[in-house]
This record gives sequence, structure tokens and C-alpha cells, in this order.
Amino acid sequence: MFNGLSAFPLTPMRGETVDLDAVARLVARAAQSGADSLGVLGSTGNYAYLSREERRLVLEASVEAAGGVPVLAGVGAVRTRDVIRLAGDAHAAGASALLLAPVSYQRLTEAEVFGLFEDVASESDLPVVVYDNPATTGFTFTDELHARIARIPGIASIKIPPPAATDIGTRLGKLREALPERTFVGISGDWIAAEALLAGCDLWYSVIGGILPRQAREIVDHVLAGRPDEAMAASAALEPVWSLFRTYGSLRVTVALAEDLGLIPSSALPLPLRGLDPEGRSRVTEAIRQCGLES
Repeated sequence: MFNGLSAFPLTPMRGETVDLDAVARLVARAAQSGADSLGVLGSTGNYAYLSREERRLVLEASVEAAGGVPVLAGVGAVRTRDVIRLAGDAHAAGASALLLAPVSYQRLTEAEVFGLFEDVASESDLPVVVYDNPATTGFTFTDELHARIARIPGIASIKIPPPAATDIGTRLGKLREALPERTFVGISGDWIAAEALLAGCDLWYSVIGGILPRQAREIVDHVLAGRPDEAMAASAALEPVWSLFRTYGSLRVTVALAEDLGLIPSSALPLPLRGLDPEGRSRVTEAIRQCGLES
């Protein structure tokens, strides 16, 4: 569950209603294409915009569609009480692990974030993935805090963002020195995934894996087979998409890709979120052509 490819599917909307049929199609497609796990209700899955009931329905549809592939369930919320309730719902729906980001309105302290993970891990029997996503949460983990949290019983993995200033090998080595040996480290930031896996990350928490699972699986398979040049080449072939991710963020680009490829209906984001502007959409269309994704 904490090795290889963890694909993060979208949660498409139809107006103000979650499109559960589209959710199931995306999940089944990723599972059948070889994803080792599925990160449902992650940031790509827009968990923060969904009610508790909507999240429960998404998880139930996803677990059924996954066909036995482990589902990692996003349970982030502003109040610890609500996170624990969502963790219970995830367990009841058949999820295999929890994805937990330190969501907040007031800026959280390190002591508060540690307490959040301690409380949730003590209340749930499911393993917990520390969802380190400072671009959306506004909270930046230190290696020391990661190490303290990783020593809490039940903490299984850390999902790290791409490093800002240093190379991924150096970043990973420094983090590994602080962590317990049993902690699985996964990379997000799809454009650096091949390099991160080659540097020793255990898995790729992949946005693109939710809509282009075959291409993401190819990169992982090259790494696992000891073919670094082929892994880097397969990643480089998607550089037009990676460039858009870096420019616009991954969510809106992924939605536009999925819409243009006919995988989901249009206007799939929950309001007030809106899709790319006309220039961005044009660039997505061009990226699809450059990467040969039309077929």
C-alpha cells in the first residue's frame, strides 16, 4: 500500500452534486491500470469543499470501484472532532488508510499539529499518512516535527512536497536521517516524481495518476526495473503537462485535461472554484497534442 504508485483521482461535480458515477469510473480506471493504491479525497479530490455525507458517498463508491486496491481516504477538517468522525466514516466505508493534512483557519502551531496527529492516530485503527502540503494548508513542517509525528503509533507514511531549493536526493537523505526506519516516504509534485523515486522515495502520491494512470505506471515500472534513463525520459515526455502544473497548479490543469479527454463532464469543480481561463485551456489543448494524449 505504501510503495509504487498511489493515484489521486478527482471528485467531479455536476452542478452542486457530486458525480458519483464519474468518481467510480476514474477510480476503476486507475485501479485497472495498475495503481498500487488510490488517494481518494485528497486535494485533487476537493475534500475540503465536501460535506461529511458527500465524503462518505465518495468513499463508498471508490472502495467498490477499486476492486480490492487499497483506498487511502482524505479526512482533513478544521476541528479535530470532525477529523475523528471522518476517520470513523472512512473505516466503515472500507478504506485502508487515512490521509491527514493540518487544515486550519487560524494558523496552527507545531504543538497543535502534533496534537492533531496524536489524537487521530489514537482514535483510529487505520494507518495514517501525514499530508504535507504547505501550498494549500499554509503550514510548513520541519524535519524535527515530522520525526516526532512519525514516532506516534499508527503513523505510516509522509507525503512530502517537492523541495524548493535543494535537490531531491539531499532533501530525502536529510529527512530519512530524522525519521524512524519504518516510515514510508512518498513524493508529490509530479514533475519531480521520477527523480524522487530514483533517489529512494518509496512511492509517488500522484495527481496525474488519477487521469493518466498508464503513463504514471510506466514511470514507476521503469524505476522498479532499474531503468533510470527510461524513467526520466517517460517523465520528460509529459513536460508540457508538468509546465502547466507549475504555472497554474495541478488541480485546475488536471480538471481541464480530464474534461478535454472526455473522462469527466465540464464544469466539474465545486463553486467558488472555477476552471482555467481561455489562455490556460488553450495551453492544455496544446499539451495534449504535444504529449500524444488524444489517443
